[in-house]
Amino acid sequence: MEKLTRKIVWDGVCDVDALVEREWLVTNGLGGYAAGTLAGVLTRRYHGYLIAALPAPLGRVVMFNHVAERLRLLAPDTGFLEPEATVISGELKESEVPHSGVGNFLTEFRLENGLPIWRFQVGEFVREKILMMPHMQNSVFVTYHLLSGPGAVQLEIRPSFHFRPHEAPVSERFANPYTLSVTGRQFRIFGGTQLPPVRMLVEAERHYFVMDDAVRQTQYRVEADRGYDSVGRLWSPGYFCLVLHPGRKVSLTASTETWSRMRAIRPADAWTGEQTRRTQLMAMAAKPAQTGFGAELVLAADQFIIAPVGRTEDTVRARAWGDEVRTVIAGYHWFTDWGRDTMISLEGLSLTTGRIIEARWILRTFGHYIQQGLIPNRFPEHVNEAVYNTADATLWYFHAIDRYLEASGDRVTLRLLLPRLVEIIEHHCAGTLFGIGVDPEDGLLRQGEQGYQLTWMDAKVGDWAVTPRRGKAVEINALWYNALCLLTKWLQEEAAGIVDWGSTGLGHTPPDPARYAAWADKVRASFNRRFWYEKGGYLYDVIDGEEGDDPALRPNQVLAISLPMPMPVLDPEHWEPVLRVVTETLLTPVGLRSLTPGDPDYRSRYFGDLRARDAAYHQGTVWTWLIGPYIDAWLKLHPGEKQAARGFLAAFEPRFSEWCIGAINEVFDAEEPFHPRGCIAQAWSVAEVLRCLVKTAE
Repeated sequence: MEKLTRKIVWDGVCDVDALVEREWLVTNGLGGYAAGTLAGVLTRRYHGYLIAALPAPLGRVVMFNHVAERLRLLAPDTGFLEPEATVISGELKESEVPHSGVGNFLTEFRLENGLPIWRFQVGEFVREKILMMPHMQNSVFVTYHLLSGPGAVQLEIRPSFHFRPHEAPVSERFANPYTLSVTGRQFRIFGGTQLPPVRMLVEAERHYFVMDDAVRQTQYRVEADRGYDSVGRLWSPGYFCLVLHPGRKVSLTASTETWSRMRAIRPADAWTGEQTRRTQLMAMAAKPAQTGFGAELVLAADQFIIAPVGRTEDTVRARAWGDEVRTVIAGYHWFTDWGRDTMISLEGLSLTTGRIIEARWILRTFGHYIQQGLIPNRFPEHVNEAVYNTADATLWYFHAIDRYLEASGDRVTLRLLLPRLVEIIEHHCAGTLFGIGVDPEDGLLRQGEQGYQLTWMDAKVGDWAVTPRRGKAVEINALWYNALCLLTKWLQEEAAGIVDWGSTGLGHTPPDPARYAAWADKVRASFNRRFWYEKGGYLYDVIDGEEGDDPALRPNQVLAISLPMPMPVLDPEHWEPVLRVVTETLLTPVGLRSLTPGDPDYRSRYFGDLRARDAAYHQGTVWTWLIGPYIDAWLKLHPGEKQAARGFLAAFEPRFSEWCIGAINEVFDAEEPFHPRGCIAQAWSVAEVLRCLVKTAE
């Protein structure tokens, strides 16, 4: 299979602003990552060459922030230039003399199978910089390749450091004085008693290290725009000097792993291995996703499926069942794994990509965390305890299991989980945490507790719940109906199966599926009677809320049509008017608006400090993941018109080169030019575009 390449070329002078605004991202399968701008300028607290995923309570920590490079011409018949400070490691000849400096000019940036490569040209000298992280290691390889030139050049590489949690302010003081330890060609940077050192190795024919112990201030412009501390310090122990010959490569490796793990694989072999792994990922995917934009989405999807570091109990428990622990990072840079995002993303990230076994591991991992009928909302960064404040994640769990069974036919997993699924439904019927429970009058599911945001529209600033939505939310009840129907079907199918019903605490007798079928019928009748907003020709967003029934025109109603049951909860006679109003008011080229223009609470731009952003988060801001349910609903009305449905995805391929190269971000402004906002790479954005790209393939 040929390498998959996305290339950006500059024939003349680069647009500096574009280089600073565009970003790249590489991940390591542990939740760790490397990230930055195309220009190499640090603009976010999350930028760095090695953000290591470390066991709790450490979490993800910025361990290696930046590399500054300088290229110098060498005088004929000489080796290195003379250093201007003390040489503490490496080889140096006394005859080496200085020569003129040479700047760097970026002519090309490209992704090869999703990995970033920069190309620079100065006169006849053309060089490339290549970055990769080996899978399942907190390591980074930075390789430099002189493609052509009339002779050798000297490359100076200056690493800089500020150890801190990746979400900590850039202004955070250095916890301890930094120290450099050198043993032979092994370099170790120490910056705190709780943290591992950063170990560095250089692979080059000849090099030395110049120690100068420098501290510089850095301005992080995106942090300033977002209302956070934006000036921080970086410490550098000095710089490496290497001779770069035409046609040859040199590499810098930085890692929090042990020396033995670092030396187990050389940079060139690591590159080959990672390219092979990525080629296999594309080959495993559904056929429409094996080439072109679909294959790029497959590689983007790989960034989110991780083995969570430090959850030792999870690992021991999973392996006892013959599994491994896997979960889904909701978005980079700042999200951890969230239950809702994981279940919405599961089909696109793992089933469409052929990663069936990992989907099973994910579902079983979350199954172990069910408490009082709920799966976790999220796993915080620095602790091993889950947080359960969500009304919809558990209902999405049913949907994810259904999609998994459709793809895998794995009845063993269904039988393993079925008692827990019955337990979930019973807890919802009886009432569980956060005011989540069934109204016995109409069978609909209500939710809400003061101080909590329990639906996916969960923006909250201090005590201000921007979109509280307490009451009976439209998408919650579409999902509730879906869960009841699925449980009924599974109980009927597994009536003769071997299921440990005693584990539910409900007795050893298999539950009667007719009971849940009756609940579903009651929900469907109540839903159509209560949620239809005759005056507007669409569905109420929330009924029986704090201020009565809420007619705000939002995209949540699409789920009443889109969920893949034989008969969605909404009567077919209402499908066309709902889709018409959603199409006319909420549909954009990059997803659905979260609120219709003209509503008093509508915000067209997601920008500013935290309060300003959260005020707009679900008040007009476009969410990409909603394009998936929209296409599902649209195809219910226009079955067989896949080519037309694919047209709703047309804008995403060119967007792949606009912000984070090779990824799809979290949200967009609600009006043209639909500027990308939020996380630079979001799991459910990538997942739903990929899923629908495959679904709409002819």
